[in-house]
Parts: sequence; C-alpha cells; structure tokens
Amino acid sequence: MEERKRYFTLLAEKYPTMRSLSKEIINLTAILNLPKGTEHFMSDIHGEYEAFSHILNNCSGVIREKVDNLYGETLSDEERGGLCTLIYYPREKLSRLRKEAALTRAWYELTINRLLEVARLLSSKYTRSKVRKAMPEDYAYIIDELLHAQRDEDDNQVRYHNLILGTIIDIDAEDFILALAGLIKRLAVDRLHIVGDIFDRGASAEKVVELLMRCHTLDIEWGNHDILWMGAASGSEACIANVVRNCVKYRCLRTLESGYGVSLRALTLFAEKTYGSSNPMQAALKAIAVMQFKLEGQVIQRHPEYEMNDRLLLGSIRNGTVESEGRVYPLTDSDFPTVMPDNPYALTDGEREVMDGLRDAFLNSASLRRHVTFLYEKGGMYRCHNGNLLYHGCVPLTEDGGFDTVTHFGERYSGKAYFDMADSRARSAFFSRHKRQEELDFMWYLWCGRKSPLCGRNIKTFERTFIADKAAWHEEQNPYYRLYHKQETCEKILAAFGLTSPYSHIINGHTPVRTVRGELPIRAGGRLLVIDGGFCREYHDTTGIAGYTLIFNSHGLRLKAHQPFESVDAALRTNHDILSHSEIVETERYRVMVDETDAGERIREQIADLFALLQMYRSGEIEVVS
Repeated sequence: MEERKRYFTLLAEKYPTMRSLSKEIINLTAILNLPKGTEHFMSDIHGEYEAFSHILNNCSGVIREKVDNLYGETLSDEERGGLCTLIYYPREKLSRLRKEAALTRAWYELTINRLLEVARLLSSKYTRSKVRKAMPEDYAYIIDELLHAQRDEDDNQVRYHNLILGTIIDIDAEDFILALAGLIKRLAVDRLHIVGDIFDRGASAEKVVELLMRCHTLDIEWGNHDILWMGAASGSEACIANVVRNCVKYRCLRTLESGYGVSLRALTLFAEKTYGSSNPMQAALKAIAVMQFKLEGQVIQRHPEYEMNDRLLLGSIRNGTVESEGRVYPLTDSDFPTVMPDNPYALTDGEREVMDGLRDAFLNSASLRRHVTFLYEKGGMYRCHNGNLLYHGCVPLTEDGGFDTVTHFGERYSGKAYFDMADSRARSAFFSRHKRQEELDFMWYLWCGRKSPLCGRNIKTFERTFIADKAAWHEEQNPYYRLYHKQETCEKILAAFGLTSPYSHIINGHTPVRTVRGELPIRAGGRLLVIDGGFCREYHDTTGIAGYTLIFNSHGLRLKAHQPFESVDAALRTNHDILSHSEIVETERYRVMVDETDAGERIREQIADLFALLQMYRSGEIEVVS
C-alpha cells in the first residue's frame, strides 16, 4: 500500500493538477484511435551498404507508392522519379541540379509544395505532437504551420504561407528541402526490425551499423554472423579466427582494417613464411583456416556437451586423405606443416603470436566496441512485437516436432528458456569484467553449433575448404527447417513464446529463399515468413532477387521482393530506383489501430493509472497543487 502511494505521489509531480491529468487522458485516448504505425522487417543485410541504404532511403518502395498515389495522374513518370530521387538523396540531387542550373525560384516553389503534400499524406496517421517531434528542431514550427495550412474565407492563411515559402526560398531553400526529405522518410517507417546478419560477405558492414545507429526507432534480432563478431569483440579466439577467415575469403578486408583498425600484417607475414605462395591472400586464408580449425577443436574438446566431435578432423589427416563420418576423402591440399600428429590442435609459437596480436586488436578496437555495444543495446535473441515472433535462425526441434533439449552450463534447456539463457550468457560474455572461458566458448557455439538457435546446421567448413567432391557430403539441418512448413509446428512455437492469437506470425531470416527454384517465403499457411531474400550479391543468382522487406501497417502484411540495385550514381543520373514487387500476405478485415498494439496496451495502462490519480485528487488522498 505504501509503495502504491509513493508511485502515485511521483506521478502527481508530473501531473500536478486535475486539468493536466484530464488533458493527458484525452490525448492518450486519441492516440489509441489512430492507425498503427508502419513496421518494416528486413534480414541478412550482410554488409551490402549501398543497396541497404537505398532501401532505407526509399522506405522499401513506400515513398514511390505515396508519390504515385498523389501525382500519378498529373506528373509524368520521369517527374515522379525525379521527386522520389530528391527525397532519397536530397543533398546529392540538389548538387547535380545546381550544376545543371535547374534550381530556379519556380522550381523551388513547386518542389517544396510537392514535398509538403507528400509529408502531409504520411503524417495523417500520427498525432500532430508526434509529427512535430519527428521534425528537425530548427524548422519544426515552420513545417508544422505549412503542413496544417487551412483555407479561410479571405485566403489569409494561404497568403501567410506563401510569404513563409518566399522567405524560405530567399534565405535557404536547400536546407529546408533537406529537412522535408528527412521528415518524409522518418514518417514513412515508424519502426524498423532487423532480423539478423548485418555482418560478413559484403564490403561495408561497419557502414551499415553506422546507418542503423542513426535510425529513430529500431530493434535487432541477432543473427549467427552478428554473434560471431560479438564473440570476437568479447575475446573468443575461435570467433576471432572465424571473423578473420570470413573477411579474407569474402574480400571484405576494408571492414576489418579500415573500419575497425585490425591489421592483418602479422598474419600475412606468417602465412608467406609458413606456406609460401605467389598469392599472399591465399596463403593468409590457409593460415587462418588452420588456426581456426585448431581453436575450434580446443573448444569442442573442452565441451563434450556440444556433441561436435565429428568436427575434429585435423587429427584424422593421413597421407593426403581425411576421414569424416566413416568415409575417407582425398584432400585438395595436404601441406599442413603446423599440424603436429601427436597434438594436432595445439598452436605453434608462430600461430600463438599471430592470435595474440589479433585478440589484442579486437579487444582494443574502440569502433568495434561501440558497434557491438549498440547491437547489445538494441538487440536480443528474439523479440515478441505486436503479436509477431521475430528470430533469425531456428527453435531446435526433434524429428517428431518436440522442443529439443540441450545441456549448457550444467543445466538443460529447450524452447523459449533456451533463447532466454542464450541471451543472458551472450551479454555476460561481453559485459562481464572477468571473462569466463565457458561463456566465450558458448559465443562460438551460437555461431555454428548444430543445435544453436542462431544456426541449426552441421556446418562442414573443413570439407568445404579441403575436399574437392562437394557432392560426397551434405550439411544436415535441424528438423525445424523441414517442420516449419507445418501450421501446427509454428502454432506450437508461437504458443511457447506466449503468442496464441490466430493473427500471430513467426518472422524468420537465415535461410535464403530460392525463388528461382519456386520456393515461397510464406509458409505454414501464412504463420511463418522467411524474409532472407538474398541482399548479398553472392546470393542473387541463388535467390533470383536481391532482398525482401516485410511491411506491417494498419491494413495488413505485405512482402516486397527487391531487384538488384545498380548504384547511387545511376539513381542520381537517371532517377533509377530499385524495382520492388509487392505481394499481399494478409489483409486485415478492419484497420488496425494503436489500441490493438503493444504500445496500445502500455497506453491503456497509463490511462488506468491517470484515472486512479484523478480519483485520488477528487477524494483528497493526494493534494492538488492548484
């Protein structure tokens, strides 16, 4: 009772009068009756900065839809394309138009009015207060006035607003256009969900993270490639070796060296001395691969509960062959001078020196620590949001569809409890002052363990690297990837996470949808959506597209499939946009309002508390200030 009184006394400091209370109750009730904000879901960006940046700028094609809706019958396709490009890249487009001497007073007046129309359309689903908060502070009052222009009998407001526009054009029209373009993009997407895998393969993962750090509202569900970098930043040597190997293999060294200041000089010198090659990068790739297999072997030997002894292949090399799962394969390369037959998983002195240097570089990279801290602040293993369950990989299942049980840290886990434990241990591995080897090892397991909820596949990196016959072996997947086509399986998973509505969905990444083979992203009767459409250029031929965006607005769910992005230069020269095909997943019978969302539930709780405080004011239990 005393705690309740203290809580409401504190609340009274914010609302000291019955009038202020009544005003807030009316405001919150009004918000409940607005359409829900638009959510965008994307996954598996894999360092593809230019394409991802363009998708963010065009809001997955939504801005083009709004421009077409407003001006489809009055402007040509070229004119609409030019307006869209100005919204996507205002600074660059203005610079180009300035060189072409196209920035006349008439152009400014016409363009600003069109931008205001687009902003007015997008702002219609939000309160005036929320729109005002989204505006650049310097122009908030002016934009607010122009967005809410009203015609009166004598057109006094029209003249007033024309005077404002004239003054803007005289003083700094370009800066005002930048502000309007930013507001439009912010209003088009209320919340962004990144369902894993920001890192690896593409050349600019660190630039993607910087871009995400500027987004106004987002969350991240960690992917296995993200957790790998998080493990490396925590100090796991097995994770560090995997990160370096991926960067060398996929030629994304700029991220490692320029982005995070991790030098590979010691590795390349060691590799040339040890393996000797006309191609220094090939030698470095082999050197770090051998160190990776050794460090992984040490982790596996420390943790029999991982059940990954079949990955201990360095000790099975004999006379140019390797034995794996009862079969003997010829190796494409049998030169392993640092692998000692009596202790194949021990690092040599030279390898230890290289790894010590790399570990110090990862732990001391301020930019990497800042980015990984951001992943922890905005991310997690999963998220339940507005009735949907978001996670990157899988919920490990048995063959009969039950939740598979795993043992970690001396305890048994399955289903949601497994995710919760993994989230907690991943945070401890990074933030704990005293690093525990078992938690660092677990970060590596989350990256590639066959029963990891971020992976769920028996990844055979050694076979990929040193066995020529790729058809002779396969990477077994968790039964989840077969059973998630069944509606009852998905409903069971949703229920385990507390989601029992018939309108709930699982939003999944991780496995590219091969549309060229006829695969569909919508599975289990619409209860599960796989949104990995292959942002990474390497996957374009495999998937047939260049990424998906799932859009959840007040009207329902839409899946947009994107075609490859040419370049920013092409967009500026020709107004070239990413072509996106839209497919309706689910249309709501009635428009979804804020009242039906997670935010609505919190608002209703606030309203209940405010009514309770109002009753206390009326009864005299808490004194009204005035």
